[in-house]
Amino acid sequence: MILRRFICYNASSTISSIAPSPKKKPLIFLGSPQASVTVLEALFDASAAPNSSFKVAGIVTQPPSRRDRGRRVLPSPVAQYALDKGLPSDLIFSPEKAGDEAFLSTLRDLQPELCVTAAYGNILPTKFLKIPVHGTVNIHPSLLPLYRGAAPVQRALQDGVTETGVSLAFTVRKLDAGPVIASESIQVDDIIKAPDLLSFLFSEGSKLLIRELPSIFDGSATSKAVPQDDSKATLAPKLAQDEAWLSFDQEAFVLHNKVRAFAGWPGTRAKVVVLDDKSGQENELELKIITTRVCQASENRDGEQDYVNFKKGSLVFPCGGGTALEVLEVQLPGKKAINAAAFWNGLRGQKLKKL
Repeated sequence: MILRRFICYNASSTISSIAPSPKKKPLIFLGSPQASVTVLEALFDASAAPNSSFKVAGIVTQPPSRRDRGRRVLPSPVAQYALDKGLPSDLIFSPEKAGDEAFLSTLRDLQPELCVTAAYGNILPTKFLKIPVHGTVNIHPSLLPLYRGAAPVQRALQDGVTETGVSLAFTVRKLDAGPVIASESIQVDDIIKAPDLLSFLFSEGSKLLIRELPSIFDGSATSKAVPQDDSKATLAPKLAQDEAWLSFDQEAFVLHNKVRAFAGWPGTRAKVVVLDDKSGQENELELKIITTRVCQASENRDGEQDYVNFKKGSLVFPCGGGTALEVLEVQLPGKKAINAAAFWNGLRGQKLKKL
């Protein structure tokens, strides 16, 4: 009799101890470039915590494309990271358009509570936005409503801003115009380049997201989110390849900001002429300008404003308004980047003239 009671007691305790934990809320992440990986990594880490209320139930990203020197067809950086983390390939989606009916049907089957976007690179239609229970939130690397659009970091650096930031906002059909849940501002120095700033802002944005997820899931974020003032909105259109050229008629600080903004892609370029006084030959070169800084004033005398000098490790280009741009690193087509001293030594006494 005592033995029977003992067994019954322990069976009851065991059933209690293995009671199922609350079902985790499915979350879908949308992103594509390397900068987005930071956000996905933060979501994976947070979802693995013992007290996490959500799981990453799927990834949506751009289709594989040709990249690298070999022009191989490769998955997006986000897709590759998800595969490396062990996410099944059938949970990684790369529709040509986010409005494809087959894709939307699959998304509905996953029953997401929330979708999170970070540089996904595709327009989300109304049919998509209606699927997640708690909506879609976007990490946007600017202080909205400033710099709405595809290139907020690049356009901010091109404008020479000293302050920018990152915003977490609900996604609506109008471009980057949804209510802002939270934002974080940072000071910008005059040497940081776009790829580094973009990476930092997405890192800060991932922290905002993880902090705000509880309020998004319980619905309180909807009431506290602040509508944007459209009258203060500025746009950040996608960069174009033909914007890459530098015009030395502009002041040096304008060119320096452009070099920082266009670093990575498409880069900035200038045409120069190499003059050989002995033979009289002229050779036109295209230079990729990689790293620069601003001089206070050009030291070139009248009649020499078209010529490039070399001073203290940099190529000095006379610019508009009596300013000058110091170029510290350059790259010739098909070659590796080199410092200004190496390039100048390669001229072997020939003159360098800007175009």
